[in-house]
Amino acid sequence: MAYKIPAQTRIGHIHLKVSDLQKSLDFYVGLLGFEITTLYGSQAAFISAGGYHHHIGLNTWHSLGGQPAPESAPGLYHTAILYPTRKDLAVALQRLIDAGYPLSGAADHGVSEALYLDDPDGNGVELYWDKPKEEWPSNRMAHWRCIRKD
Repeated sequence: MAYKIPAQTRIGHIHLKVSDLQKSLDFYVGLLGFEITTLYGSQAAFISAGGYHHHIGLNTWHSLGGQPAPESAPGLYHTAILYPTRKDLAVALQRLIDAGYPLSGAADHGVSEALYLDDPDGNGVELYWDKPKEEWPSNRMAHWRCIRKD
């Protein structure tokens, strides 16, 4: 039988190459509300929600001043940030609206509701909350509804 990773396994953090650390901090900290846990001058930062050592690492070590990868290039499609409640997601949406920050889409996936946008380097970001399990459809793919602006 093929090996299966333990069901309790979680993705602990993501580390992104960015072109301008301050622009990324303005987005992730200033707009989305993450907190800086460690700052390495103007080259790198680690940020978190709720005091965890870090959920997102940001660095310019190999990417300072670089351009976003072409849409057709391999790489990260998006980072998904899970909010604890629908109200918390609504607060995030209102902050984006108030800042005039563009969304690239929104979706009701049956099991979750999501907002899609890009960070300053064109990295996809999904902001979402999971619906209670008792509200999940029995056939999840049949209830997939996604709206994207292209």
